[in-house]
Amino acid sequence: MRLTIEEAHRLAARVMATLGHDATDAELIADHLIDCELRGLSYGGLARAISIAERMERHADCRRPITILHQTPVSARIDGGDHIGYVVAHRATTVAIEKAEAAGIAVVGASDTWYTGMLSYYAEMAAAHGLVSMIASIASPWVAPHGANEGRLGTNPICFGFPSADEPIIFDAGTSAIIHAEVTLAHRLGNDLPENAAFDRDGLPTRDPTAALAGAFASWGGHKGSGLGIVVQLLGILAGSPPIPPELAGFGYLIVAMRPDLMGPAEIFRQNVSAFAKAVRSARPVAGGSAVRMPFDRSRRERQRRLSENAIEIADVLVTQLERISKQLDAC
Repeated sequence: MRLTIEEAHRLAARVMATLGHDATDAELIADHLIDCELRGLSYGGLARAISIAERMERHADCRRPITILHQTPVSARIDGGDHIGYVVAHRATTVAIEKAEAAGIAVVGASDTWYTGMLSYYAEMAAAHGLVSMIASIASPWVAPHGANEGRLGTNPICFGFPSADEPIIFDAGTSAIIHAEVTLAHRLGNDLPENAAFDRDGLPTRDPTAALAGAFASWGGHKGSGLGIVVQLLGILAGSPPIPPELAGFGYLIVAMRPDLMGPAEIFRQNVSAFAKAVRSARPVAGGSAVRMPFDRSRRERQRRLSENAIEIADVLVTQLERISKQLDAC
């Protein structure tokens, strides 16, 4: 089904309101989900709204106010109060930006949250304020360490953001061969997974998303990717998460934000970032290859294309489910 961006945003916000989020949080979550759609990351878009509804149906509503447990001029530890990560990470990022702008650098950790979304969303927030950022987030033990076939790690994305003289440079990557949202969407649509991306509950390789959700996902990049996933797990523990969070609860989020002028003139840094990006893009591609890209170039291009077309394609079955959820509000 083809929806305008406004229609898609309105549907997402209405679903979030149905699930008990106030107007501000519903709009914030919807903005994040629709940005995933704009960037061509449909598994993290409106499909994720269905997963949010399913999680809230399975779990009792134990939400508490989001509170700052401890802070200094350059740090803060936030209790997410079992609120969804889109809201908690946004709050943590906002605090980090405020502290980094005032003191030059800040580290903020948040815990007791779930479904944090795209870390690049928060890196863009920091870059818009001229800040360099490093962000990590952990999840339930869906991923097997390298050499294993049983889950011990989260999908554990890590992200870096750099302001420049033009567009920011942002790198955001999960440390698993496939992420939970991709597997869940494949399950909803009846699609197979790629080869060598997951194991079933007996530890055998599988392309069946249902079997993978009952088993584990493989690590990305062999022992190096697995090692990076372990490092992210430890950063999540630093943020206040338990060593291995339970299913869709207890996630940790850590952001470090800094002003580039801690190291020298900020304008020179931004110019150098842009000069480096230009140099990378100008590198000679391999025979038959396309032009070399910097991280986030594809996402930025896809976002602009869909904004100009004012259209998002959503599978009919997903729209039907979302509309069914949103109509529960009318029945209340």
